[in-house]
Amino acid sequence: GLRWPLPDDLDEARLERLLFPPPPDLPAQQRGIPDWANIHGELKRPGVTLFLLWQEYRQAYPDGYQYSWFCEHYRAWQGKLDLVMRQDHRAGEKLFVDYAGQTVPVIDQATGEIRQVQIFVGVLGASNYTYAEATWSQSLPDWIGSHVRTFRFLGGVPELVVPDNLRAGVSKAHRYEPDTNPTYQDMASHYGVAILPTRV
Repeated sequence: GLRWPLPDDLDEARLERLLFPPPPDLPAQQRGIPDWANIHGELKRPGVTLFLLWQEYRQAYPDGYQYSWFCEHYRAWQGKLDLVMRQDHRAGEKLFVDYAGQTVPVIDQATGEIRQVQIFVGVLGASNYTYAEATWSQSLPDWIGSHVRTFRFLGGVPELVVPDNLRAGVSKAHRYEPDTNPTYQDMASHYGVAILPTRV
């Protein structure tokens, strides 16, 4: 401990070490090395995030690694998995559109009724610039309306819109020649964009 008054021979560096000692260097087994394969599998489940898994890890290992270390080492582990095809997109070329997997509950304040809404997401390929909105359904009118609002939000239209074979957009999915919904195709013609559904 320190006594007051401080000794005359106590310099600033030593005083700092006494006041702020370095944290103990715990061995790896006390910190707990995460099971990256299990974490990778858990991340495929709806609603599971890396932050949530880190919180569970810290509950099991209170002296465990910080979130930044956790993320950095997971990404390094993930990088050792099979390589995937990298896609480079030109700016303004592609807008990827789909509904998010999970619905979100909305409460009507007047009646207390709970309804589920769909989350429409549009992402520009080159920049990952994202537009998202809630709609009551995945019906054709909601699908088209979401596109119109996305274009308005972006201040323009891309060359290609890439939907993920949703029924409102694609009447018949096919690996090489999918059938685009006629109303959806009319919208694309009106805005001067091409529809290029993802391959199945």
